[in-house]
Amino acid sequence: MNRKSAHDAPGAAHGVEGQPDCWTRAAELAVRHREVLPRRGERVAVVGSGASYAMAQAYAALREAEGHGETDAFSASAFLYGREYDRIVALTRTGTAPVMQRLLGKVHDSVPSVAITASPDAPGIADHTLRLDFADEPREAIATLFPTTVLALLRAHLGENLDDATDDAYEAIEESLPQVLLGARQFTFLGSGWTYGIAEAAAQLMRDNAGTWAQAYQEPEYRPRPAGPGQEPGEVTWVFGDVPERLAQAVREAGGTLVSSARDPLAELVRVQRLAVAGAAGPAA
Repeated sequence: MNRKSAHDAPGAAHGVEGQPDCWTRAAELAVRHREVLPRRGERVAVVGSGASYAMAQAYAALREAEGHGETDAFSASAFLYGREYDRIVALTRTGTAPVMQRLLGKVHDSVPSVAITASPDAPGIADHTLRLDFADEPREAIATLFPTTVLALLRAHLGENLDDATDDAYEAIEESLPQVLLGARQFTFLGSGWTYGIAEAAAQLMRDNAGTWAQAYQEPEYRPRPAGPGQEPGEVTWVFGDVPERLAQAVREAGGTLVSSARDPLAELVRVQRLAVAGAAGPAA
């Protein structure tokens, strides 16, 4: 696919549009730094906060499902110090969060650790620091580049080929957002296995940035509310992955809008990012 790459111009990889290039660069980085990332068979804890925690959940589920070893995901503030691990992976956009610095300080000299950060100036708070400085963003910006790029790196380290995901991301960037999504005020995001972390990230994006009501569920556990008085019109059920017929029928009967795609779930998250950015900007003048 003939796409303009952010390699072609300094500073081109930024915001939502820069993600496919960032994922490609992250995959290259995963090969060069594979020795500091989790090895097959290791028992691993991966920690993060906010969107990084959602990516930690996705990676942990994916690593276990692909047979690489036991993997636990923690919010940085809820890490369980009594458990034994072979390696800790810290996902930290800036590397300056006090809760992450305390965590890595406590495990220093007892568990090998690697911090993955977007900041070129992040302090060395772990045994190894892997800097995705090409995925850095202003702190006040909606976090788009780093969360997806760090998961792309970790997926590449598991041996995945991300070519299809990057092509899907270009499509998600270029595709027009339908009015039914732009006008919706309630969102339920569903995932299963590793895509539940993607659903959590999507719900957080819409709540924190677009100011909409949003929730995430494991897909098998979700039951749409029956249509009735007081139900918010325009409720959207957005599925990352396959859609069982029972779910599609239940959403139709509830009068909601069902959104699904054959795209890679990480690329589909890019579409949610675009929607969150549009919601944060408010209605066009």
